[in-house]
Amino acid sequence: MTNQQTIEAVATVLPVLKDMAAKLHHDPDYLDRLITQEAASDFLGYSEKTLERWRYEGGGPRYVAVSARSVRYRRRDLIKWAEARLRENSQQKPGEAA
Repeated sequence: MTNQQTIEAVATVLPVLKDMAAKLHHDPDYLDRLITQEAASDFLGYSEKTLERWRYEGGGPRYVAVSARSVRYRRRDLIKWAEARLRENSQQKPGEAA
């Protein structure tokens, strides 16, 4: 990664981190509060149908089955799931250190 690419990546992530830090400051339970499938979909950037498919087939983030028709997620679990999939290159295998 070049210096310019690093600067661009940081510039993209920094507003997101600032927003999350502000939310955590005002709401200490932000990461652990249960959110709807729609909010989880927005948070991850995947469709609700994709989340539903992952629940059925496996491989998606952990969720809370409140009832047979009610599902919730925690932001903490969504972040953990996404971070477990970080790769530095396409040759890297799951579980290898980044």
